[in-house]
Order: sequence, then structure tokens, then C-alpha cells
Amino acid sequence: MNHKNGFNPLSRTTAHRRAMSRNMVTSLFRYERITTTKSKALEVRKSAEKLITRAKEDTVHNRREAAKFISDEKILNKLFTEIGPRMKERNGGYTRVLKLGFRQGDAADVVILELVDYKLESEEEKAEKKTAKKASAKDDSAKAKKTASKSKEAAPEKKPASKKASEKKEEPKAE
Repeated sequence: MNHKNGFNPLSRTTAHRRAMSRNMVTSLFRYERITTTKSKALEVRKSAEKLITRAKEDTVHNRREAAKFISDEKILNKLFTEIGPRMKERNGGYTRVLKLGFRQGDAADVVILELVDYKLESEEEKAEKKTAKKASAKDDSAKAKKTASKSKEAAPEKKPASKKASEKKEEPKAE
């Protein structure tokens, strides 16, 4: 028998608690790391661990069961194509909870809930990505300018703005 398999209601109605849990699990899979309170993290962790266990085996049934909880199709695909295969060798313990301290406003325990294989980007990697983005943006803007100049050359002459303007031009020809 499953006596004492309880949960923390988090002072919310069932619908609110379920929606919050689904949103937080989706965010965890999207960003692979979220910051929240300790009690919420421990509740979200239960759902996330079960979904990752399902994602280790990519079957139609497992996808449909996971889709009941995750409504975003991109995140569902990420779960089954990236996260699940990464955790294939693990028998559980896919997430970790890191304590951050206390929130200033209400002194709540704040923690980071993250996937175990999450890697923090170094400052150098971030700088490299920014420079790569800037370079690609410059290339794109240069290409856009070239295509704009080509389209101007190929464009036909503009028509007069109004009939009055065209009548004024025609009057001197009548002489």
C-alpha cells in the first residue's frame, strides 16, 4: 500500500499548483536551470525526474504521457532528443538543488534547480558568441544593402503623386 505518499500543497488550489508545476518543469527543460524557492523546487523535482526517466526511451507512449505534462512541442522534442539520451547511463538523480540563501523580501529559502550535467558558460565563451553574432549581423546588413541597391536599379520609374501634378506638367506641352 502507498501510505504517506504525500505532497506539499504550497498553499495553492489544485489547478494553480498543477499549472505552476507544469510551467516550472517546462522552464527547467528549456533553460536546464531555474531559480525558485526550496519547497517549489522539491515538488518540481519529482515531476522532472519522472519525465526524464520516460524520455530515456523514445516511444510513442512515453511521448504522449510526457505531452500530458509539457504542452510546448519544442521542449517536448528537446526532452526526448537531447536531455533523455544524455541521461541514458544514469539510474536517477537527474537534477540537483543548490542553495543560494534567503530572499530579501520574505526570507524564503532560494535555490537553483538544475540538471546534473548542466555546464555554466564562462565569460570567454559568452564574449566569443557575442563577437560571432556581431560579425554575422554585419554580414547580413551588408547583404541587405546590396540587395536594396540592386532592387532600386531594377525598379521602374515612379508614377506622379497626383493627377494635378501630371496636369501641370502636360500644360506647357499644349502650346
